[in-house]
Amino acid sequence: MSSKADADDPKRFRALVLGALGVVYGDIGTSPLYAIRECFHGAHPVAATGGNVLGVLSLVIWTLIVIVSVKYLGFVMRADNKGEGGILALMTLTRPRDASGPGSRGWWIVVLGLIGAALLYGDGVITPAISVLSAAEGLGVANESFTPFVLPFTIVVLVCLFWIQAYGTHRVGTWFGPIMLLWFGTIGVLGLAEIVKVPQVLEAVWPWHGVRFLLEHDWHGFLVLGGVFLAATGSEALYADMGHFGRVPIRWAWFLVVLPGLLLNYFGQGALLLSDPTLESPFYELAPQWALYPLIALATVATVIASQALISGAFSLTRQAVQLGFLPRLHIQHTSATEAGQIYVAPVNWGLLVGCVAVVIGFGSSSAMAAAYGIAVAMTMVITTILLFELAHRQWAWRWYVSLPLFAGFLVVELAFLFANGAKIASGGWFPLLLGAAIFTILTTWNTGRRLLSDRLREQSVEWDVFDRLVAEDKPPRIPRTAVFMAANADRVPPALLRNYVHNRVLHERIVCMTVETLETPYAERSERLTCTPEQHGTWRVVVRYGFMEEPNVLAALGRCAPYGLPLDFEDTTFFLGRETILPSDKPGMMKWREALFAFLTQNAQRATAFFKIPPTHVVEIGSEVEI
Repeated sequence: MSSKADADDPKRFRALVLGALGVVYGDIGTSPLYAIRECFHGAHPVAATGGNVLGVLSLVIWTLIVIVSVKYLGFVMRADNKGEGGILALMTLTRPRDASGPGSRGWWIVVLGLIGAALLYGDGVITPAISVLSAAEGLGVANESFTPFVLPFTIVVLVCLFWIQAYGTHRVGTWFGPIMLLWFGTIGVLGLAEIVKVPQVLEAVWPWHGVRFLLEHDWHGFLVLGGVFLAATGSEALYADMGHFGRVPIRWAWFLVVLPGLLLNYFGQGALLLSDPTLESPFYELAPQWALYPLIALATVATVIASQALISGAFSLTRQAVQLGFLPRLHIQHTSATEAGQIYVAPVNWGLLVGCVAVVIGFGSSSAMAAAYGIAVAMTMVITTILLFELAHRQWAWRWYVSLPLFAGFLVVELAFLFANGAKIASGGWFPLLLGAAIFTILTTWNTGRRLLSDRLREQSVEWDVFDRLVAEDKPPRIPRTAVFMAANADRVPPALLRNYVHNRVLHERIVCMTVETLETPYAERSERLTCTPEQHGTWRVVVRYGFMEEPNVLAALGRCAPYGLPLDFEDTTFFLGRETILPSDKPGMMKWREALFAFLTQNAQRATAFFKIPPTHVVEIGSEVEI
């Protein structure tokens, strides 16, 4: 996306800024619901004395400035992978081309990227649960008799949220921006009203208050950083959604609307605590009694929007992982005829719902859930900083005396947050780590299994010159049709073609061996998208390339082969696909339980006909058993 082009069109630019408010900033924008409360009433609370309030508030303010304003908006968003962002986009931008397996140069970059991606799925379970639950808990603040209904209400909202995903968000998406604009305006005004009453709260902008708080409270003050960090959760969304809005609109939305609204509200909560240190829910206490129920309704809508952004991000991350070869083929449903980014992935959707409901029931309150929240996000931030340093050193050619102090500074801050959140592991932080470990296992098992399967199939295949000599010697009869064989490796004869020839001793009049490659860029350039090369004996080798944000379409690609001398009549064309049954074995590669997992994933992957958009009535599958 061209930021300059957007800036030249004021109407489009304003729409992008408004859209960024609704999609990018939902998560971080709803953090005031629980961040300050957790510092004074969470797992490691401190007394709400004047010095403590100013200290915690100073830490929150400078966390937003250093992590969000400086790191993400200033540096991370420079890592532009042809307009796309996110942890997998950064991984593909950073890793060397030959990082294909353990022991290869730069393989550690792949491992870090996959860990970050896996942790984001864990965040995708926690964020909707804690956001919606913290909003619903306002009912108990308004009237204690509503407290027993908070959990059921939260579950109903979550079920409805995930239920509508299959219908797409394009119809209500246009409302997200205005609603979040109303949200930031409302929380800013509520905070400003308290700041006017207690203006000395503005002293918290001086960073010494935060430093003094940490020095005075020693280890306990360090643990409070786990609550402070909740103010910055959602920062990864700025980078992940860069491809949808562009870096300039996202920056404008932050500095013009989001940051002022957040600062005013945090200052307002601090002012309220300076006036009454006994308050347990400073966010809702900001509102006058008559405005409490409307604020609860607005907070609920805002948290649903925040959850929607994260769910959509999980769908997008899944598509990238599938295209890059880290997840099996999944059915990806487009929910909008005009917006390519609006997709729906049913297994991910229902998996997130089950996880969210389990978390709500298991933890019971947003305060208890906060113990599980933060550690996965902190780890992802650390990984982003490490990958960005590698990118600056390897590709941006930054001098070490510039990049090392800068990124070391970010790492010191983020490692402090990570270790502070590490204290939460026993009381709930284990959950996102366990979930992340499970996802990481699936990602690496699928990728390694595909590599082992490719090696086994390569052993069953032959070089093209061997096949050409065999055909020249046998002179087999030719069938007057076109056969298209899908080939994982363009340099060798597809196993399905070889098996078909060995068993039937006939060949089609025209043979097309087609390879689909996924590039490590979001979108393929027109010049590199298609290669069509004639070979001997009526054989053509076709290689079609897609970016990891695109979906392959075999028929459309073959339709573009006519200018190369390969016109195709699809009514007279048969597609031959290999269908392998995976058999775990004692061969070196993976442990047997991982081989069994790979076999299970292969069996339940989307059929190649649907994934590559091949008409099933024109397909012949040739099965084989393969030991890995």
